[in-house]
Amino acid sequence: MIEKQEKAYKDGEIYKILHPWVKKWFKEKFETFSEAQRYAIMDIHIGENVLVSSPTGSGKTLTAFLSIISELTHLAEQDELEDRVYCLYISPLKALDNDIEKNLEEPLKEIEAIAGKKLGIRKAVRTGDTSQYQRSKMLKTPPHILITTPETLSILLCAPKFRDKLKDIKYLIVDEIHSLADNKRGVHMSLTLERLQSLTGGFTRIGLSATVHPLEKIASFLVGYENGLVRNCKVVDVNYLKQLDMKVLCPVEDIVMSDPEDVNTALYNLLHDLVNEHKTTLIFTNTRSGTESVVFNLKKNFPDFYSHENIMAHHSSLSKELRLEAENKLKDGELKVVVSSTSLELGIDIGYIDLVVLVSSPKSVSRALQRIGRSGHKLHDKSKGRIIVVERDDLVECSLILKNAIEGKIDEIHIPQNCLDVLSQQIYGMAIEGKWDIDNAYNIIRGSYNYRNLTQNDFISVLSYLAGDYTSLEDRYVYAKIWVDYKEKQFGKRGKLARMLYSTNIGTIPDRSAARVKCNGEVIGRIEEDFMEKLRKGDTFVLGGKIYRFNYARGMTVNVTPSSGPPTIPSWFSEQLPLSFDLAMSIQNFRAIMDVKFKSKKDKDEIIKFIHEFLYVDYNAANSIYSYFREQYMFAQIPSARNLLIEFYKGYGGRKFVIFHALFGRRVNDALSRAVAYLIAEKYKRDVMISVSDNGFYLSSDGKVGGLDVFNELKPENIEEILIKAIDKTETLAARFRHCAGRSLMILRRYKGNEKSVSRQQIKGKILLKFVKDLDDNFSILKEARREVIEDYMDVKNAKKVLKMIQDGRMNITKIDTKIPSPFAFNLVAQSYLDVLKYEERIEFIRRMHQAIIKEIGEDV
Repeated sequence: MIEKQEKAYKDGEIYKILHPWVKKWFKEKFETFSEAQRYAIMDIHIGENVLVSSPTGSGKTLTAFLSIISELTHLAEQDELEDRVYCLYISPLKALDNDIEKNLEEPLKEIEAIAGKKLGIRKAVRTGDTSQYQRSKMLKTPPHILITTPETLSILLCAPKFRDKLKDIKYLIVDEIHSLADNKRGVHMSLTLERLQSLTGGFTRIGLSATVHPLEKIASFLVGYENGLVRNCKVVDVNYLKQLDMKVLCPVEDIVMSDPEDVNTALYNLLHDLVNEHKTTLIFTNTRSGTESVVFNLKKNFPDFYSHENIMAHHSSLSKELRLEAENKLKDGELKVVVSSTSLELGIDIGYIDLVVLVSSPKSVSRALQRIGRSGHKLHDKSKGRIIVVERDDLVECSLILKNAIEGKIDEIHIPQNCLDVLSQQIYGMAIEGKWDIDNAYNIIRGSYNYRNLTQNDFISVLSYLAGDYTSLEDRYVYAKIWVDYKEKQFGKRGKLARMLYSTNIGTIPDRSAARVKCNGEVIGRIEEDFMEKLRKGDTFVLGGKIYRFNYARGMTVNVTPSSGPPTIPSWFSEQLPLSFDLAMSIQNFRAIMDVKFKSKKDKDEIIKFIHEFLYVDYNAANSIYSYFREQYMFAQIPSARNLLIEFYKGYGGRKFVIFHALFGRRVNDALSRAVAYLIAEKYKRDVMISVSDNGFYLSSDGKVGGLDVFNELKPENIEEILIKAIDKTETLAARFRHCAGRSLMILRRYKGNEKSVSRQQIKGKILLKFVKDLDDNFSILKEARREVIEDYMDVKNAKKVLKMIQDGRMNITKIDTKIPSPFAFNLVAQSYLDVLKYEERIEFIRRMHQAIIKEIGEDV
């Protein structure tokens, strides 16, 4: 049963359960307990499962560890500490692992100083980077607190000697659990915890999370199921006790009519002013290219202020050394500003940040809160954040983020279900542990939140694949990994190399095509393969905020030398963050309210006052939003949660567009657009071009784009089936199948010390995809690749909700013809010309469209 922890304990009550030395240490160190500690420490002490959700800097880590340290101190004083692991700490980041070890070092030493003797409480980090010497040392004298990653724990369960050290663990802490729950790393970890549960018989599970919704779902993910019922868990939610100082800012008064150069200059002036007004600023962008661009432009615009000494970039394409340098300089207070994409969202200890700036929309309320929560990294500090917007769609989006954040309305997290590729990997790991009863294994697997609804058929199909029942797969070098005795209902490992294969191929993050960038023999970062292919000798580009000249590439290594002057290759390849469906629906509902205001003939001042109060934005922003909506209302109609507007528009060169004003986020729109395009192509034998954004999608063709009657054929009941047909011959399915084949060990990335390159994996993936389609169209790993595309990459669940709204008559479909795209369609149509328009020209295109609209509706420009 999942229940909210309502009781906050008093200081005296908590002190009673702490060892005197730990109590004395805490009193000397802190004035009092934090809210999270008052709610959670007692429950952890009595062995209850607990999920703690509170902002960065609210003492979550100490909340998890305090009663554990106290218990270990009791045992150490009595000389009863055994050579085994008492507490497992799992984090998604190696950087976080090292932080925790350092942060534990201090209290343990200080408690020993109070005790006046060595206590011998050991802690250690075990990851893929741990040396063989350290591993052997851990085996002889295991740490009492083991800090590790989800993947390494899975490997440890297959190592007979170390597995024995884990069988009596009492506590498990999962840090930053929200960042694991929504992806296959979390699925993998969830199954590993059930394997651990079957080994130990049970332990106290403690989850630490930033802002996420719903917490009951994350709690269920943490604790899992037993006999079909969720295990008990107390949820501690103190998210809104930390105050928010959050504002949406626009660098210019009129976004549309301002010159692109003026907007750019104003943006960097505003950023510079904000940096100047604060001691340390953390700037988030949504892409690595955005991060590089911000660092480069701040240095270019203010060369006397910024240098490598006070500004640095931090993102996943940079080398580990450069990222570590940025983290350490931040911690030591040497950096004035650091610019990051997503790599600093999680709670790495980077010291005190007094302002977080988000450049453009973070695309979800929870992400905004997680990022802004990195500021005010002291217990009672406000979290201070500023979101800077440079276009009207962003302004509306960020205003709704601000409103929902202030009102505590957070987007719902998506947790993947029944991933058959991860299941294959884990069943192989279980087989390496020893012989298993099939029914027992199935029950243990269904203890995982992600597999609680796993069907017997899917489970058996994975066993069948792993056992080599598809003998023809051997012709494609995919060999059996386990044996299965269906009569005796047992399975186990096959082959002497099983452990080696498992430990060298484990994990869920697919190998990406990334080239190493070397400067003077040193690796300084990575760039995507697609980006590398565009480079010509002499081209200059930005990496880590510095400019480099491209000399040559050999294989997947790029040679560069430092350069100066503007970069000739401006943009990188990065997946954009998708708008969350819940936030999209908030914007849709706001649109519906605005539509009613205009239809009711409310005057301008009244509507602007409403926007100001409803969205918590200043009058400048309220005025811009008013103008945007009024133009759309006067020129066409306002699409909303009640009205799906379909706009027919003829563009440059006679290109015809059918624009769907479907503001549901790009994942939902990807599903809807592909399904509609597939039905048109099937019915009218015509190729249709699709372009998708968060705010809608369009279909385009050189000829007539007819056949929209097929939209009526699309139903909640048939969209899955249509989508599976629509993606069948796409690169999207081919790429996802390759990833799933890697996770399920159909494609071995590493074998006997040899590593298979990404390009070779891609070729093998395509061969296997064609082969398994012919072999069995319902083959488990093919089924998983399709599920991943439509459920995780796209969002078929919420696409069904949209179709249900249309089916039930809650959302009407309206069609209009326009000579000029309507204001809400500007960005979507401009996107279609991105291959021929530079960014500045795109802004100019939108400006010209805006002037034409103003003229059309009879307003003064």
